[in-house]
Amino acid sequence: MEKGKIQVTVEDIFPVIKKFLYSDNEIFIRELVSNATDAILKLKTLINLGKINKKIDDLIIEIVIDKENKILKIIDNGIGMTKKEVKKYINKIAFSGAEEFLRKYKDQNNEYIIGNFGLGFYSSFMVSDKVEIISKSYKDSEDAIHWICDGTTNFSIKNIANPGSGSGTEIILHINDSSKEFLEENKIKELLIKYCKFMPIPIKLGEREVNNPYPIWKKNPINVKDEEYINFYKELYPLQIADPLFWIHLNIDHPFNLTGVLFFPKIKNQIEIQRDKIQLYKNQVYVTDNLEGIVPDFLNLLKGVIDSPDIPLNVSRSYLQSESSVKQISGYITRKVAEKLENMCKNNREDFEKNWEDIKIIIEYGMISDSNFYSKAKKFALYPDINNQYFLLEEYIKKANKFKNNKIICFYTSNIENQNSYIETIKNKGYIILLLDSPIVGHLLQKIEMDYKNINFFRVDSDQIDKILKNNKKIYNLSKEEIKILENILKQNIDNHKFLIKIEDLSDFSLPFIITVPEFIRRMKEISMTGNNMFNSKSKYNLIVNKNHKLIKKIINEKDLKTQKNLIKNSLHLIMLSQNLLTGKELTDFIYNSFEMLSK
Repeated sequence: MEKGKIQVTVEDIFPVIKKFLYSDNEIFIRELVSNATDAILKLKTLINLGKINKKIDDLIIEIVIDKENKILKIIDNGIGMTKKEVKKYINKIAFSGAEEFLRKYKDQNNEYIIGNFGLGFYSSFMVSDKVEIISKSYKDSEDAIHWICDGTTNFSIKNIANPGSGSGTEIILHINDSSKEFLEENKIKELLIKYCKFMPIPIKLGEREVNNPYPIWKKNPINVKDEEYINFYKELYPLQIADPLFWIHLNIDHPFNLTGVLFFPKIKNQIEIQRDKIQLYKNQVYVTDNLEGIVPDFLNLLKGVIDSPDIPLNVSRSYLQSESSVKQISGYITRKVAEKLENMCKNNREDFEKNWEDIKIIIEYGMISDSNFYSKAKKFALYPDINNQYFLLEEYIKKANKFKNNKIICFYTSNIENQNSYIETIKNKGYIILLLDSPIVGHLLQKIEMDYKNINFFRVDSDQIDKILKNNKKIYNLSKEEIKILENILKQNIDNHKFLIKIEDLSDFSLPFIITVPEFIRRMKEISMTGNNMFNSKSKYNLIVNKNHKLIKKIINEKDLKTQKNLIKNSLHLIMLSQNLLTGKELTDFIYNSFEMLSK
């Protein structure tokens, strides 16, 4: 038997590797099964080259649990290792055997070989007191070997009689007392499903195969039926009840390799914490669902899988490295999503409009957060009106009314029911009113107005509406003296801490009192609700008093102060009620007084 020390630069680095290299100790199962997968894929390459006579269909990975003896085994019938290779790949940490193999057979299809065998193998010591390797190389002339390490830098290695027929490797983990959970079959099954569900080699636990070696994203989309996509979606997210709306099958081999399927779920108007996220794989090996850098933020609202051998990871495979290839991949995914949406809008507008309410939050989020996506989204972003007619922005511009200096005013509502009185006023003048009701629409309108200098958006209850629609016809022309009287009456009867009073010369169709919020302030308030704290909650509402209305004339001429006060109070409560601003005691008093008046 030969003994020696594992070659590391500094002896003290070994416990660091065991404990801190990986973010979670359960990662060991992914690393060891990945290594077994690599070994089998290497053997498959040699079989395909005619260098070995063996059936590919017989290649398999087995997971064996011996709870009584606290042993967990990962067994493969892959390429195996010689004594020399064990010294080279195992005893010299971070030497990548897969990289050397790729160099040797660089002209062959080795896309699945993951690499980093040496370093990944040492994750086993996170859960083990002792680790053994029994391996037999595919080379008939070589003896099987037995390697043992007790978690220090000391190891032993010896030749042994062939443990069985054929080549392969058996990793034997002597599970430590603090990691007994990994001797439970349900726990191992859970981890295999999490990390190894789509590895390209069959994985057997007990009598059952636990993985799907041929996931849908590795297939040609031409040959995949809609039903298969839906079934795969449910396989990924078994707790999802609703089917996806549609999906995008990614497949590219230049300038980088990337495959995957992205699903559009029903989202409606809520941006929620997504539990079922997009999963990142590297050659069918699960890496993470934290795709910061790989997928733009707005696409994290989607679900599905992205798989690429070109995604650069650190040695623990847990974190992405900042490289130009990552930006390329992100840009490609954004472009493919935009192309899919544009084609849907162009080729099947009716269906696209039906899906709009379920996907608009994704598109609007993308438009305000990604300038490249924004420029593409102009071709498919829709803007519905209150009559359920949908417009692209350019289509709407052609129909919109032009004002002075060729200015285009876009009227919109965020709530048809709550803003009905304002809607009716504008609708009766013949204007198109858009329905823009997502929680982030304020951000989007700001961006559009910056892009289109001749467009301004005004919500129907904006303080600007009456000025825009102003009709110079005056029914009641108050004198300067009457206006001063009106100002004093309003000061005495209206809380100036809540309202900023403005007496204005409004159009003849306007109400006597109108409550508005300045368009800019209202937008800032809405933007602050989505995480940007720019709004001062103490901002006042505008109370616009229409001096042309006959009720205002009546208030001025009323000599009985109590009656005058009640006219103002009831009018104000009515308009507050229409804006959901009447609450608490004020609401109770209003209801009580209204019934009293009806009873008289």
